[in-house]
Amino acid sequence: MRDLVRRDGVRALVRRIDAATPRDRDRAVDALRAFAILGVVCGHWLVTALVADSGTVHGASPLQHMPRLAPVSWVFQTLAVFFLVGGQVGAKGYASARARGESYGRWLRIRMLRLFRPVAVVTAVWTVAAGVMLASGVDEGTVRALGKLVWSPLWFLLVFAALTAATPLVARLHPLWPLTVVLYVDLFRLGLDGPAALGWINVAAGWLVPYCLGAAWARGGLDDRRTGWVLLVGGTAATAGLVLFAGYPASMVGVPGSTLSNLDPPTLAVVTFGLAQCGAALLLLGRLRRVLARPAVWAVVALLNLSAMTVFLWHQTAMIVVTSTALFLGGPLPGLHTVPDGPGWVFARLAWLPVFALVLLVCRSAFGAYERRGGRSTVVRSGSPALTPESHHV
Repeated sequence: MRDLVRRDGVRALVRRIDAATPRDRDRAVDALRAFAILGVVCGHWLVTALVADSGTVHGASPLQHMPRLAPVSWVFQTLAVFFLVGGQVGAKGYASARARGESYGRWLRIRMLRLFRPVAVVTAVWTVAAGVMLASGVDEGTVRALGKLVWSPLWFLLVFAALTAATPLVARLHPLWPLTVVLYVDLFRLGLDGPAALGWINVAAGWLVPYCLGAAWARGGLDDRRTGWVLLVGGTAATAGLVLFAGYPASMVGVPGSTLSNLDPPTLAVVTFGLAQCGAALLLLGRLRRVLARPAVWAVVALLNLSAMTVFLWHQTAMIVVTSTALFLGGPLPGLHTVPDGPGWVFARLAWLPVFALVLLVCRSAFGAYERRGGRSTVVRSGSPALTPESHHV
């Protein structure tokens, strides 16, 4: 009987979410954002290890010990898709705000509050946690390693915020301009032994490429499937050529000990790889829209998007909680505290992923309200989220 009641409750929730969604909402945009967020989360969980050694905990990566796993990074490096969606939503949202007579300052203030309110919460929690750990005698190196796991993924939020603020200026910028900047920066710093510091120009220019593509999408400029194929084929060919013949790393994420990272700062290879991803995303739009017409599928995507920032901000904390608790209760365990140097670690880590996800759900329940508070998305009386066009907030 309880199972029947639960099934009826889930079906009712699915129907309410579907009914609360405006008919003109492009559900594929939400699906692409969800894919990008899940790619980052799963990628971090798979390529990040906390090794317990001599009373301390330090970070490690299976890509360092098993470079043949580099193709894993091709699947889970999804930031270009996130910036593609961000550009589309930013340009469309700003145009809508202008049409309503809303000032740039008010539009930007609302978006920044939605972006950084949940960041303030995780900052406060981890400041207290770090203080407690240090006061309890936890090794300073361990606290630093844990803090780095939490804070290092947040760099892209600053870039995203800057690009969002610049939307009125860059919304009509052709993606070839920032792509050319990335090309010349890499040519000068890598090909001509120029100052390495020049690479940081690519932090803005590199992610501006998919952001500008998203703005073009908002203007209806990417509706032709030919554009998707050009991006996919051209980006794939360019990336393969850069990796095979120009000395760029095969991994699309940073690898400890590597002399060159494709991500820190972004290189031409990761930008062309992002173009291929954006092309694939555009080609999948029609299929995604058909699949998301099913209320059950759409409900999952909608609920994830309502907590997308919370999921991103707390996913490393979930992994740390599981790792620390297991170390305290049972000592070093495979896939959690051991050196990621073989297939055994990989299979053990895969078995831990559901545990990470369960703890992340707890974090979402505890902190998800801070993401939705004060936004324009509302809640209907039945308790389901009323997804408005403005709730494309990340």
